[in-house]
This record gives sequence, C-alpha cells and structure tokens, in this order.
Amino acid sequence: MGKDSEWVTPGEVLGKASKFKAGRGAYVSPDNLTVYASLTGLRRILSPLPDSPDQRPTVEVTGHKAHGAIPEPGSIVIARVTKVMARMASADITCLGTKSVREKFTGIIRLQDVRATEIDKVDMHMSFHPGDIVRAIVLSLGDARAYYLSTAKNELGVISAQSTAGATMVPISWTEMQCPLTGQIEHRKVAKVGQ
Repeated sequence: MGKDSEWVTPGEVLGKASKFKAGRGAYVSPDNLTVYASLTGLRRILSPLPDSPDQRPTVEVTGHKAHGAIPEPGSIVIARVTKVMARMASADITCLGTKSVREKFTGIIRLQDVRATEIDKVDMHMSFHPGDIVRAIVLSLGDARAYYLSTAKNELGVISAQSTAGATMVPISWTEMQCPLTGQIEHRKVAKVGQ
C-alpha cells in the first residue's frame, strides 16, 4: 500500500474523490471534489470489499488515542455559546454524545439552521445568548475553523441558560425561559427535554 501509514494533519489533501472514498477522519469538499483530513493522525487506505458496487478504496485517518472523539455529520453535541451575531452564533463543542471532548472544537449555528419553521423570522439574539448551553446536531465540517451545527429539531436548542441575576433559568415555552429569582422572562430557542 506504500502510503499506508503517512502522518497527516487537518486540511491536508488525501486524494481526489474520483479515486478514494472518505472514511473516518476524512471528508470530501463539495467545491473541488477532493478528500481532506479532518484530524491529525495516520493516513490509511482500505481496499474495497470484493462484492462492493463502489470499487474505490477508502482513505481514512486514524487519530492518536489522546485525541479522543471527533464530531462527525449526524453527531449530537453539547456546546457553550461564545458569541452571538446577527446571522450566526459561535459555540465551543464540549461534549460529543455523552462523552466530553479532549480537543477544542468550534461550531457555528447559522441563522437558517436555528429552527425548521419560520426561518425568515429567526432573530439570533432572541434565540441564544453567550454562555448558553445548547444541544445541536453536526451538519458538516463547515470550513477549516468550525463545524456547522443545527438546532432545527424540537429536542435541539438551549438546554441550560443563566439569567442576568445569575440563576439557572427554567423553560416555560419553546421560545422563553424564566429566572426563578426575579421572574424575568428571556427569549431563547428552547430544546424540548425528554418526557
């Protein structure tokens, strides 16, 4: 296999999508149909199964054990909102499923990915505040700096938030949370918590 154990870093070209399928730790850029590494580790090329209709080999990157879990499209993550702007909010991903992440991963929730309905009426500042803890799903490896996240399902959105008085707020509807100390109501994109 020759290059079976080559060390690669995120963003490094692994090959063309016409020759390779992207496996774990790799992704295909839709812009130029090139397979890139999404983590630091060893590049491996896996031969296709004899009965597979797609006979391209799979290229994957096996991360160093110390790196822990890596977010992938479809993964549910827990993230802390760090900044809210007019068209997006940025967040630091802290958990992947039920496991905490060891590396720092950044996520972006774009305006169109906040909720599934009435997208044209979404106001980022009425959906999230810095410090909010959100449950989201990974849509894709957006760009080299951040994953694109979505809260456009009932069970996704803000799961914990602090009021201006410093208390943990209580959800009272899909769009509002209330401070138990002052009774003040603040707007959020609230996640529906299990029954």
